[in-house]
Amino acid sequence: SQADGTAFAAGDDRTCGNWTKSGQGAAMVGHHDRQGLRDDDASKSWNSSHPTRGPDGGCSQNDLKSTGGNGLFYCFATK
Repeated sequence: SQADGTAFAAGDDRTCGNWTKSGQGAAMVGHHDRQGLRDDDASKSWNSSHPTRGPDGGCSQNDLKSTGGNGLFYCFATK
């Protein structure tokens, strides 16, 4: 999601093809500990810091890990 929690615009894939791709693509990720690589708000966002990247194309489990995390994702729902 974007920093305000809303979805990205249609056609702007930031979910690795709605979590169906394991090769080329990207997912927007954040840092649960708010420890980014730079000292700015975007880098330290818990939900929208930067897109994934990696040698497999950005969407594999290894790519998610190489982006600096464990490759976990969290889902939230509202009523």
